[in-house]
Amino acid sequence: MTSIRPCAPAVWVLSNLLWIEPLPVRFFVIFLLVVCLDQLTKLWVVQTFTLYQSHIIIPGLFNFTYLTNTGAAFGILAGHPAWWRQLFFVGVALVALVAIFFLHKKIAAENRWYTVSLSLIAGGAVGNLIDRVRLGAVVDFLDFHVSTHHWPAFNLADSAITVGVGIFLLINFMQSRNEKQK
Repeated sequence: MTSIRPCAPAVWVLSNLLWIEPLPVRFFVIFLLVVCLDQLTKLWVVQTFTLYQSHIIIPGLFNFTYLTNTGAAFGILAGHPAWWRQLFFVGVALVALVAIFFLHKKIAAENRWYTVSLSLIAGGAVGNLIDRVRLGAVVDFLDFHVSTHHWPAFNLADSAITVGVGIFLLINFMQSRNEKQK
């Protein structure tokens, strides 16, 4: 059985992202990486697949399936008028981005992982915001399932947001635990 090895430049980039200084530069590099990878993968899907087309990657577990989502997570708000959804999602994304930038400025020096988490969240938010403004919907294509039971499809931006929130919560949990032990 052969093992898959990431290319050397990718390993170098990933292992050095945490050490980029100053903090705003680290934030911007990770943010741009997320937005670019998200948009490139969505471009590939849109140019390679027709809407609703699926390509099996791991039978019974994972497909690439080209879908669009006019709603929020899991299609929430998909039935509302398009103009209202656009206004709502653009407004929420802009408010969230402003909050993230102010929060980053306030807490980033406490722990370098805050920069990673907040830049992942911001990059994911912008990746999906670009889709909403450009296409009126978000392109989703990562389709995990067990047999015929499918998890709602998602994309790299959604993954970045989820991982960013997970890291943020983990940092806060660890810090509050350390403060209680003092």
